Amino acid sequence: MIAEHPAETMLAAVLYGSEDLRMERIPVPSIGAGELLLRVGAALTCGTDLKVYRRGYHAMMLKPPVVFGHELAGVVVELGAGVTKFAVGDRVLPLNSAPCDGCYFCRHNQQNLCQNLLFNNGAYAQYMRIPARIVEKNTLLVPDGVPLEHAALTEPLACVILGLEQSGAKAGDTMVVIGAGPIGLMFMHTAHLSGIRVIAVVKREDQIATALHFGATDVVQITAGVDTVAAVRELTGEARGADVVIEAVARPATWEQAVGMVRKGGVVNFFGGPPSGTVVGLDTNRLHYGDITLKATFHLTPETARTAFALITGGRFKAAEFITRTAKLSEVPDVFARMTTRSADKVRDIKTAIFPNGSGTGQ
Repeated sequence: MIAEHPAETMLAAVLYGSEDLRMERIPVPSIGAGELLLRVGAALTCGTDLKVYRRGYHAMMLKPPVVFGHELAGVVVELGAGVTKFAVGDRVLPLNSAPCDGCYFCRHNQQNLCQNLLFNNGAYAQYMRIPARIVEKNTLLVPDGVPLEHAALTEPLACVILGLEQSGAKAGDTMVVIGAGPIGLMFMHTAHLSGIRVIAVVKREDQIATALHFGATDVVQITAGVDTVAAVRELTGEARGADVVIEAVARPATWEQAVGMVRKGGVVNFFGGPPSGTVVGLDTNRLHYGDITLKATFHLTPETARTAFALITGGRFKAAEFITRTAKLSEVPDVFARMTTRSADKVRDIKTAIFPNGSGTGQ
C-alpha cells in the first residue's frame, strides 16, 4: 500500500565531517521489500550525535557524507512488499539498530554486541527509510496520546536500562552517577524509580537542581580544591563507598575517580565511551584486594528497548521534562553549534526536539 508523497525531494541535515553539517534537498528515500517509509514526526538531539558531529564520523554507525540523527518516531507513509505488521498512517517508533540473532554474540544473549548489528541513521530529515530487519525486530506502535517526541526517548533510555541491569543495582543500593547530561539524568531518574539511592556528581552549579529534580538524594559538585572522591564517600555508610558507580562523562579523570568512589565488592560501569586510544591509570591494588568489578555497557537489546518503551508510554518516566527545547529542521546546524558551547548556557538544556514537518509537535 502506498501513500502519495508531497514531493520527490526532502530537506535533510547531511554530515560531511567534523562540525560540517549542511542542510540539503535530496531525494525522498525509496524502499524495498519488508521496509517502511516514515514521515519523521520528531527527532531528538543526542550526546552520541554530538560526539559524531565533533569528530566527523562514527566507526560503527555511519560514514560521511550521510543524513544525520538516530532518535526519532514518525508516521508510516509507505509499506514495502510483505509488510503486514504495520499500516499506512500508523504512528511508530523505529529503533536505530537491530541484531541478526544468528551470530555468536546473539546466541549467547548479547544482542547489543551482535557482530552483524544493523544501524540506521537519517532522523534529521522529512522522511526516513526503515530497513526490513529493524521493521521486523525493533519497530513498535506508539499508543494514541503518547507524543512522538516522548516515544523517541526510547533508544537512549534502553541503553540506560541495559547499563542498570548489567550493573546489578537493586532497590536499597546506593549508586553514584557521574555526569548530568541526558544519559546521566536518565540513570538518576530510572534508578530513583527503581528504589535506588542516587548520589550525583556534577560540574556546573545549574546542574545541581536538575540532578535533584530527577531523583538524586545528594549532589557533589566538582570544584577546584575539593576532593570529589572523598566528598562522595562521606555520603555513604562508614565512608565505604557506593554499591554501584556509573561513569557517564567519558573522560579519563572521571573513570579513575569512579574506581575511588565504589565500595569493596562493588561495581563500576564505565558507560561513557572516550575516543579510541584513550588510556587511564587505575590502582591495581585497590581493584584486586577490593574485589571490584569493572564493567562497560554498550548500546541496547530488543528486550531493554521494550522495557524502556513501556516505562515511557506507561507514564512513570518524566519524558516531557527531558525535552527542554524545540527547533525546526532548518535549524539543526545551529542547534549542534550551540550544543558544542552549552557549558556556558545557564538554561537547563537536556534534549532538543526537532520537528521536520513543522507544527511544533510530533503528534
